[in-house]
Amino acid sequence: MEGPSLVILCEELRGFVNKKIADVGGNSKQDILKLYGKKVNAIKSWGKHLIIQAGDIALRIHFLLYGSYRINEERKDIAPRLSLAFKNGEVNFYNCSVKFIEGAVDTVYNWSTDIMSPEWDEKLVIKKIKQEKESMVCDVLMNQDIFTGVGNIIKNEVLFNLHLHPDALVKNLSANQIKALAEEARSYSFKFYEWKRIYELRKHYQVYQKRICPRCEIPLLIVKTGLKQRRSYFCTNCQWKYED
Repeated sequence: MEGPSLVILCEELRGFVNKKIADVGGNSKQDILKLYGKKVNAIKSWGKHLIIQAGDIALRIHFLLYGSYRINEERKDIAPRLSLAFKNGEVNFYNCSVKFIEGAVDTVYNWSTDIMSPEWDEKLVIKKIKQEKESMVCDVLMNQDIFTGVGNIIKNEVLFNLHLHPDALVKNLSANQIKALAEEARSYSFKFYEWKRIYELRKHYQVYQKRICPRCEIPLLIVKTGLKQRRSYFCTNCQWKYED
């Protein structure tokens, strides 16, 4: 689940803010029962983390690759990792990581790299990109310390829009290209958010999960790239490495 999707989830959970947790369940190994009776003070996101603050407790939920949730819906057949019940409804989280946050949330998280945050700092992000001279752009985009909240969909679509091969090295990019990378990643993330809110995200995919390049009308190359070996969809004709 990518950053824009977490922002939407926060909006969907707004109705539970200032409500008391009436029941807690789930198969998480964390001491989740200490949430019982606490009032939810805030629900926010940082990148791919959902953050729930309840009284003096804060926890983060990471949906990993296959996590999901249900709000005021019938539960799935599998046990939830965390279930929170309120007088006005319940939310269940599945196949995710649940951890309590040590320390104040605002000191644990750096909001200036969050791709969806009002505090996002483009100059800082550009500086961080330039420090990764030997890195491939596919790895830079997926680096949560640089582009917090960017996932594989955004990565693929941004690289296509910028005519960049996923294996292109930062050191071979111009200053203008690096700036464009930062700008496009943020711009596309907000488009992602708007499209997903109206259930039209898939309709706007250009290369992600596609087979043919919409520009060149030739087959896309679909391979695992970068340190994390995440799947990349790209055109070998119009996406370039900019090698010397």
